[in-house]
Amino acid sequence: MLISDSMSTLWLIYGALSLVVLLAGYLGLAFLPRLPRLVLTWAVAGVMWMPSMFELPLIEEGQVYSGQAPAIMVAAVAFMDGNNGVLVPAATRVIVGAAIGALFGLALWWSGRRRRLRKAEAAAAARDQDAEAHGASREEGRERQEPVLG
Repeated sequence: MLISDSMSTLWLIYGALSLVVLLAGYLGLAFLPRLPRLVLTWAVAGVMWMPSMFELPLIEEGQVYSGQAPAIMVAAVAFMDGNNGVLVPAATRVIVGAAIGALFGLALWWSGRRRRLRKAEAAAAARDQDAEAHGASREEGRERQEPVLG
């Protein structure tokens, strides 16, 4: 199989698929305003991308396999197994990942809002300056003009 011998390929595929899921989720939340849409999307990104360590017992007695996986997967498997020793740290990482992602989404919204406000202020200043320069001609142009035939 393509990914059976390469952990880096597995992580690369997981990253690509998670980006597709995040983009679809962001577009699916188009009915929401920008702030909650960004916060929710990045909170989900934090949950999906927060890594956690895990250990699995091998067939040989006393040997274990240790590795990293997304914390949400480690928490889900630990919950199904009833292993509270693994569930608590993994669930904590899931919550921390969601909080970091939500804060990042809030920061993105805030920086985008500031940029839009600066552009709106610059456009309003340009309009005001243009109106002052062409004040008389614009006032004449605003009078009602009767249609002319022919």
